[in-house]
Amino acid sequence: MDTGPAPESQRAEARGRIFYGWYIVGAVFVIHTVSCGLIFYNLSIFLKAFVAEGGFTVSATSNATALFFISSGFAGLAVGWMLDRFDPRWVVTFGAFLSAGVLASAGHVGELWQLYAFYILFGIGNAAVAVIPGMTIVARWFTRQRSKAIAYASTGLSLGGILFTPLSATLVERYGLGEAAYWLALVLVLGVVPIALIMLRKSPEAIGLSPDGDPPQRQADGSLVPPDGVGFSEAIRSRFFILCTGAFVFSMMAQVGSLAHQFRLVATRTGDDHVAALAVSIMAASSIAGRLVGGSLLSRIASKNYLYAIYVLQGISFCAFAFADGMVALFIVSAMFGATVGNMQMMQPLIMAEAFGLKAYARILSLAQMITTCANAAGPALLGFLYATAGGYQTAYLVITLSSVLGFACLYAAGPVRALLDAQERPLPR
Repeated sequence: MDTGPAPESQRAEARGRIFYGWYIVGAVFVIHTVSCGLIFYNLSIFLKAFVAEGGFTVSATSNATALFFISSGFAGLAVGWMLDRFDPRWVVTFGAFLSAGVLASAGHVGELWQLYAFYILFGIGNAAVAVIPGMTIVARWFTRQRSKAIAYASTGLSLGGILFTPLSATLVERYGLGEAAYWLALVLVLGVVPIALIMLRKSPEAIGLSPDGDPPQRQADGSLVPPDGVGFSEAIRSRFFILCTGAFVFSMMAQVGSLAHQFRLVATRTGDDHVAALAVSIMAASSIAGRLVGGSLLSRIASKNYLYAIYVLQGISFCAFAFADGMVALFIVSAMFGATVGNMQMMQPLIMAEAFGLKAYARILSLAQMITTCANAAGPALLGFLYATAGGYQTAYLVITLSSVLGFACLYAAGPVRALLDAQERPLPR
């Protein structure tokens, strides 16, 4: 019989009356802020720097950037497997050191194969340090307050772009990519590794606690009750997993494409790069606010109904981008779109935990993220193709509005969120 994980240490519990899970949320928040700020949000800065300093073409660098998403998605499968078997502190630490090592080498990339290798390894490091380990750990520590905990922890995903994108851009502009990369790599290691090693714990059971700070639940033999949930094979064959993942494929592909083109769209329509930069900042700030509001509302609203509303708002935002003209209108639409960005990133980890429990959560989430991330790689290219074909952004954004409609339809067809879990809990007929 599985006796569950052995307690590591009681020292982590002794921090006053605050449930240690909230310290986990704080640690993941910081790790997300630093890692996503210096990895994901630096992709656009690196693209410009590799073209300007490395002599690579825009096409070659864009293709290499797509490899980042693909390698990150596939590496996430291995990360999910490791999180079920090893202490997450070592997984996150490995991801931080790998990402930092690759980042430090940016100034030495001179050949096309080196450029591709840079982005492939960077994607692998990103998978091991960011969303999958962070959301898996937080989900294990909470049940009743999971939506709020995931909302708070994932806010770092957006805050990282606000804090570190200007820093990275300034360092690269002042010192060049080669020297700036060393400093950015150092910040990545110092901002992630100590917090991961000191603060993270695999689960509340690992230190003799239960989710939400409840008293530990024990089996007849005195061992801790293992996490409930659906097995990996059963989950990924279910209608809900297939169609819900499809819903996120449509929505996230369009979202990433819009994120990549938002600056250019606003700059083209206003003729001012500073206005475009402000519109992107408004979008990022709205992303944070939307995620925090969503975390609070989800304690009172069914997750599927809330996600329906996000799909509707996303579709309205894309349609509004097609026609918005003028600074004020573009700012308003950017804020609307930002609210969907933050919530969409938060909802996939949350709804997967609600649907399938924690038994194989890391592997289930990693597969869903792999499929979605690979679709993300096509988003910017798709919107660019539509722009070139239609001769402007108006038709392009009207076309991707259909992605929200398709996402809504897939989610509706997926059926009840807890269908498999409820079937497990239902007593067999005699």
